[in-house]
Amino acid sequence: MAPTTETMKGLVYNGVGKIAIEERPVPTIKKPADAVVKMVYSTICGSDLHILKGDVPSVPPGRVLGHEGVGIVTATGSNVSRFAPGDAVLVGCITVCGSCAHCRRGMHSNCTADDNDGGWVLGNAIDGTQAQYVRIPHADNSLHRVPAASSSSSAAHLDDEDHLKALVMLSDTLPTGLECGALNSRVTPGSSVAIVGAGPVGLAALLTAQLYSPSFVVVVDLDAERLAVARSMGAQHTAKPDEAVALVQRLTEGRGCDAVMEVVGVPQTFALCQELVAAGGVIANVGVHGEKVDLHLEKLWSKNIAITTRLVDTVTTPMLLKLFAAGKLPAEKLITHTFPFSDIMTAYDTFRAASKTKALKVIIDFEQDVPGAAGVRGARL
Repeated sequence: MAPTTETMKGLVYNGVGKIAIEERPVPTIKKPADAVVKMVYSTICGSDLHILKGDVPSVPPGRVLGHEGVGIVTATGSNVSRFAPGDAVLVGCITVCGSCAHCRRGMHSNCTADDNDGGWVLGNAIDGTQAQYVRIPHADNSLHRVPAASSSSSAAHLDDEDHLKALVMLSDTLPTGLECGALNSRVTPGSSVAIVGAGPVGLAALLTAQLYSPSFVVVVDLDAERLAVARSMGAQHTAKPDEAVALVQRLTEGRGCDAVMEVVGVPQTFALCQELVAAGGVIANVGVHGEKVDLHLEKLWSKNIAITTRLVDTVTTPMLLKLFAAGKLPAEKLITHTFPFSDIMTAYDTFRAASKTKALKVIIDFEQDVPGAAGVRGARL
């Protein structure tokens, strides 16, 4: 199943505010632990928008963007033992060497692999998944086999395209919501929870926080449509930002919330989180911040709070895959649009104008442009 062409198309970042579809060489195996994956589905992340805004200066012009997706292995290096050409795989957004000091601690996002090919490198330090093919370093640790649905579950079989698209949410969105949000804010049974930001990752935090049986979840956002989606996904309460403090004070008899998640990445929402947190509570920062924020220690120094930060490590992906296969993780609820790769520029416009388009996650389908393509359905599960 090796590539039959020498070139491919990819979505290339050409500086602040500039992207274009360009011809690129099909990637090849560079190191023994590499694999090459033919992409079937990818998506656009809020991090990609931050790159376009210039908030991630490590990304150079000329980089193929993207760090999520589902595809088919087409080639493997001599040290790859868990995967072979023809395997259907989920691409993890974090590349994991598995042997450095950080990886051994489960901090895969801070991987210090040789040649700087570990951590968040896809669509950042190396070319990413918004292309027809992608090279994956440390493939044995960085790819996940597409799971078969449990015969006893309500999940559709994985020849159902909607479920294959939903699987893309496990590359980054759901692990980020769980690890950076629910786990880092220390949601436990009976916790009171506030989530500031109802974009895809905020909603992923909502879905995964419910795995830990909080007493209630408040979701805060400016967009009434997204608040309605949050309610449909299990939020007991929703509020606009100017209503949030009064609502939380009423619900908690003036205490504030035990677990507060900032999932936007702007100074105003971080400031709001500081007003919502209870004494002894935790603020988990999930958003990508491109400018400084104020920390109001004059109000918080005596409240025994903690503030956590994290880039997703994808250590929870195997567990999330089991939940997905069992039909217990409704990842498909995060998807609102699908575009062929040839129309990825429209997909970016749609994702950026979410308040008008009602977009959450948009799927990029590489095979809509290839009549008769079998996709992951034709691969080995």
